[in-house]
Amino acid sequence: MRALYRDFGQAEIDWLAEKEAVTQHDVKAIEYLVRDRLSTLGLDGIAELTHFAATSEDINSASYALTVKRAVEEVWLPALDTVIAKLRELAVEHADAAMLSRTHGQPATPSTMGKELAVFAWRLERVRGQIAASDYLAKFSGATGTWSAHLAADPDADWPTIAREYIEGLGLGFNILTTQIESHDWQVELYDRVRHAGGILHNLATDIWTYISLGYFAQIPVAGATGSSTMPHKINPIRFENAEANLEISGALLASLGQTLVTSRLQRDLTDSTTQRNIGVAFGHSLLALDNLRRGLNAISLSRDVLLADLDVNWEVLAEAIQTVIRAEVVAGRSTITDPYALLKELTRGHRVGAADLAEFVQGLEIGDAAKQRLLALTPATYTGIAEKLAQ
Repeated sequence: MRALYRDFGQAEIDWLAEKEAVTQHDVKAIEYLVRDRLSTLGLDGIAELTHFAATSEDINSASYALTVKRAVEEVWLPALDTVIAKLRELAVEHADAAMLSRTHGQPATPSTMGKELAVFAWRLERVRGQIAASDYLAKFSGATGTWSAHLAADPDADWPTIAREYIEGLGLGFNILTTQIESHDWQVELYDRVRHAGGILHNLATDIWTYISLGYFAQIPVAGATGSSTMPHKINPIRFENAEANLEISGALLASLGQTLVTSRLQRDLTDSTTQRNIGVAFGHSLLALDNLRRGLNAISLSRDVLLADLDVNWEVLAEAIQTVIRAEVVAGRSTITDPYALLKELTRGHRVGAADLAEFVQGLEIGDAAKQRLLALTPATYTGIAEKLAQ
């Protein structure tokens, strides 16, 4: 009997196409193929057990669950793991690379490039764990989920137990309470998680693109490659742009799957059948994005000199540290300065402030000597908190 699928080839595909043109029903066409092949093998005695008391969804729910499970566990998750591993590698490599942060696109408290990349690895690992723990469910309870035909044929058999043992034997979870269809809730949960991961990856792609545009990352030239049909100097961040676009397509399809699959009229309608034919398309675009992200991350080099130069023209980011230290000194009774925040706001908001300006300002502050020396020693490149430790 294993020859039925081991020897499945073009002849069977052509046979099915011809039969389905008559039946207008895919599963019924497959049933006829199996019965025909059983007869060919001299197994006419069990031919009537083909699709016995079953409905199409008894077959399809297990088929989709097995297909999606293998696709996620054997293809998609390994591709995601490759990107996470590269992010972890880059996070450690650049753990100490101080950089100017930007909130709302404006200069903000410095971080390190390693820590910022570690954030993406951390986020992806969390949702990866949720995806890896996903349920994959199937049903095997007949036309309306009641085992009615089964009991009519053999009222003494424990059909729910038989069905459970069969489905669990496939490595799937058994959904005992359904209509004609398996309710697809596990699919909605999975696709929402994959879409969530895609959103994080999209954020990664746009952030790396922005860092490249700022000059923080240089793109490694590929021999023979062309960036522009007219501008010879161009090296465009195409890997990240490609990933961004594919993630948007994948996300839209996954959102549509999640929205559609939760609903089936009464005991069933056929909208899920058409919808599920796009599962592979959604994962395909996601895989293209993961591949482009992997290739893109392997083709960038951090320009530490650019990071340091950017920090050196944004000394005003130390205003946060100064006003916070003053407030701590006031609380400790070593200063009587009122409203330190307003004081620093007046000095720095909308102004370029250099190292000498800040040093002069700090020297004139009424604060303890230890606090003053800490502030005088501080630079934008050293004002990174525990970013390096977080990255590592």
